[in-house]
Amino acid sequence: MAAARPVLIAGGGIGGLAAALGLAQKGLSSILLEKASALGEIGAGIQLGPNAFHAFDYLGVGEAARNMAVYIDQLRLMDALTAEEITHVDLRDAFRARFGNPYAVVHRGDLHGVFLKACRGHALIELRTSAEVMGYDQDGASVTAHLGSGERVSGSLLIGADGLWSNVRKQVTADGPPRVSGHTTYRSVIPTEQMPEDLRWNAATLWAGPKCHIVHYPLSGWKVFNLVVTCHNDAPEPVAGQPVSDDEVMRGFAHVHERAQTIIRHGKNWRLWVLCDRDPSERWVDGRVALLGDAAHPMLQYFAQGACQAMEDAVCLSHVLASHPENHERALEKYRAQRFPRTARVQLLSRAIGEHIYHPSGDHARLRNTIMRAKSSEDWYGDLAWLYGGTGLGN
Repeated sequence: MAAARPVLIAGGGIGGLAAALGLAQKGLSSILLEKASALGEIGAGIQLGPNAFHAFDYLGVGEAARNMAVYIDQLRLMDALTAEEITHVDLRDAFRARFGNPYAVVHRGDLHGVFLKACRGHALIELRTSAEVMGYDQDGASVTAHLGSGERVSGSLLIGADGLWSNVRKQVTADGPPRVSGHTTYRSVIPTEQMPEDLRWNAATLWAGPKCHIVHYPLSGWKVFNLVVTCHNDAPEPVAGQPVSDDEVMRGFAHVHERAQTIIRHGKNWRLWVLCDRDPSERWVDGRVALLGDAAHPMLQYFAQGACQAMEDAVCLSHVLASHPENHERALEKYRAQRFPRTARVQLLSRAIGEHIYHPSGDHARLRNTIMRAKSSEDWYGDLAWLYGGTGLGN
């Protein structure tokens, strides 16, 4: 009997590698096609809720992921105008007991490296670089990816994990470019000794101000602090990773408290991104082709769930494909049906959190403070149970 054709995966980011690893765990081979000349990740820190750790365990990298994470004690919300704490969520023993896993922060490159090492060590996974998937065709029995080089690669399925600007999505969904949010994010990483000593909190800290916010937390074994500052400045065009001057970064934060400004002044070598997302769309599947991660459901950063949801997608995808070995097209439809309601909820709530928690002013901000101060950590746990209790397997 001929060996089954491999699954093709477009994109070698965290979602694509997680998908390859999930399939390999189920005995399914894959060829991962990455457009860059080397596999790697840019960016800095990302936050990982308990649902990410549920996914790590399912994908077989739980121990490696835990070893490189920084475990923070709190999610802390500060008022950027007054420098007073609004509320915090305790992430220690009671949180871990409730959700069965911790909350942590990691460097995106470190997390990518965990998945890359696991994929390189698996005989069922082939990794190819300089292999951009431009489009595809299919015949009911297989799918063929068209590469930028002109080469054709055939497989049983094609998974579009090729990010916000996915070429695979262009053909599956044909819904045009992403939505530009008008929010500009500036990112920096600084050595811990350069972070003001009285702000070296073991917390993922958010300073919320009118049309702006600041986030900071320790990374890489407390060697550095991740700084992310965002300004709702109605930026009209997408930008990714562009170097920017210190003065330009400070421009959107002239109105916040001096203590909050001090954090920004310690940042160096800033780069900017103009944030984009999409409205939820149920069209993720075209026959033997399916979307995953940002290609399927790009979301704003405000729920800190982009990578977590991509990993959940990988868990669900591998599970349904193993459960329907004779009917992969049915499996892809089941994957979409299970994942769409959850990811759509996260997409829409990410926007709402930006509007109602991160960036309000005046009476809107005072209402936020009143509502959020009234909640206990137990109240927050209840609010988050639908998200942090999930694994990707239909919940």
